Amino acid sequence: MTLTLDPKQQSARDWFESLRTRICEQFEAIEREAGSDARFVFTPWDREAPGLVAGEGGGGVRGVMKGKVFEKVGVNVSTVSGAFAPEFAKTIHGADDDPAFFATGISLVAHMANPHVPAVHMNTRYLVTAKSWFGGGADLNPPLPREEDTAHFHNVLKAACDAHDPDYHPRFKAWADDYFFIPHRGVHRGVGGIFYDHLEGDFDANFAFTRSVGEAFLEAFAPIVRRRMHESWSEEEYRTMLEWRGRYAEFNLVHDRGTLFGLKTGGNIDAILMSLPPMASWS
Repeated sequence: MTLTLDPKQQSARDWFESLRTRICEQFEAIEREAGSDARFVFTPWDREAPGLVAGEGGGGVRGVMKGKVFEKVGVNVSTVSGAFAPEFAKTIHGADDDPAFFATGISLVAHMANPHVPAVHMNTRYLVTAKSWFGGGADLNPPLPREEDTAHFHNVLKAACDAHDPDYHPRFKAWADDYFFIPHRGVHRGVGGIFYDHLEGDFDANFAFTRSVGEAFLEAFAPIVRRRMHESWSEEEYRTMLEWRGRYAEFNLVHDRGTLFGLKTGGNIDAILMSLPPMASWS
């Protein structure tokens, strides 16, 4: 990629890429514990948009692993810049008068082989228009919710939030409950987590919080995977998982803002749609 980044943009990009590396190493370690030799396959891509020379608009790396525990997990990082289309610019914070943008971030979705292990999503990002801000979050999506797992996930994220601002967790948990909802089904797509956006002003403080969210993710999710990955399941439980994967797919294709952002800015189609499950069903 040929992008020239300022120090803030470079530091955000470097950290997102370092988080990607640590997450992938941890997930591969879990596969080893299950007796699997599955590893991530990393595919670089360049942003494609009208008038761009290859690489000048940035790009990213799509990482996908298909294993014994993780039926399909994608961990993507991207760093892109350019200009929004006029109509889309009206929907983006700070882009009303100037459509130029910069964005860097990490996005992760894991669909698990065992119905007792929850699917999970995590994303953190830094965007620059006429304004600059951080956003992101994480949410747990169990086909078969377990109170112990839900409580652990929420408690870890709460601790990460509370270390920065006691108002963050109630605010961002409520935001997640509102955002990760499927209106046409009248259900939430999982048991929630946190969601935040347009966190602007103090770059250092907001970047520190975003790093805390990323660090908390592994502490919140990996113990649940290890606790549940060897449990047996029934055909009925497997069918329940496939049906909930269908709900997940519906949300990501109809309502997810990240999917729309990627499609509207010339992102890699396979990276954008890596969030879709490998198998799903609709009754």
